[in-house]
Amino acid sequence: MQTREYTVEDFKEGQVLLFDKPLGWTSFQVVNKVRWLIRQSCKIKKIKVGHAGTLDPLATGLLIICTGKFTKTIDELQGQIKEYTGTITLGGTTPSYDLETEIDQTFDIAHITEDKVHAATKNFIGEIEQVPPVFSALKKDGKRLYEYARSGEEVKINSRKIKISAFDITDIRFPEVDFRVVCSKGTYIRSLANDFGKALESGAHLSTLRRTKIGNYQVTDAIDIPTFEKLLP
Repeated sequence: MQTREYTVEDFKEGQVLLFDKPLGWTSFQVVNKVRWLIRQSCKIKKIKVGHAGTLDPLATGLLIICTGKFTKTIDELQGQIKEYTGTITLGGTTPSYDLETEIDQTFDIAHITEDKVHAATKNFIGEIEQVPPVFSALKKDGKRLYEYARSGEEVKINSRKIKISAFDITDIRFPEVDFRVVCSKGTYIRSLANDFGKALESGAHLSTLRRTKIGNYQVTDAIDIPTFEKLLP
């Protein structure tokens, strides 16, 4: 974890910064805040700042932000294996597959046992086809998918190959199921939650999500915005 104060030269040279993204913030809000803080404290008029992999507003955890020449490493960082922990709530689906939207359908979960929950994870290990959520920032015909969703316009979304290396159940408190997932770039944990509900012949949505690792970078080494502000020149 960063504890020494930064210098103006650090940011002119470029940095890889690890942030623990707060709940409710978009990844772009964190980037904009960091850029503004650096410009204000270092009196730098122009600086490149970008993030290496979006986190949804309702997710917390590791967000890598690169500045200066290190923005060139963003593509490489985005391709790294990622680890997430979170909670899937059984018995109800939402259009966004998480709590961004209201529950639109409810399902019986009386038939679901702990053994069935553990067994269902095996359906998702390895290279699988996954359909991204319609409430996502992916583009189709020059338009973000969530724009189609919010206007009520139906759109066909193609599945894509992803790889899930680990899908562990860490706690079960029906209807809540805690998990840990290790996956490839492009994996939507919201879609995994929705598909997991189907695999259990029920419905489910993602209720909490935290990104804990990207490659060798860990959220335990990340700082929050107020801490970063204190370390600035």
